[in-house]
Amino acid sequence: MGHALKLTNIGNSVGVIFPKDILGKLRVQKGDTLYVLETPTGIELTAYDPEFAKQMEAAEEVMRENRDVLKKLAQ
Repeated sequence: MGHALKLTNIGNSVGVIFPKDILGKLRVQKGDTLYVLETPTGIELTAYDPEFAKQMEAAEEVMRENRDVLKKLAQ
């Protein structure tokens, strides 16, 4: 199922107005940030922040490696 979105002038910029159903599927609302990712199949818009995901993966790795130390600190 595809949607055609028109580009429109917004001040001195160009923007896209998303229908409510698309915003709901993206789980975003006015003021949220969307990230543009280039993929092998084209451009992807997502609310998922890839940089934050990398940081979380690093944190999870540290927590796994230092589980015993973190458990002692929590006591």
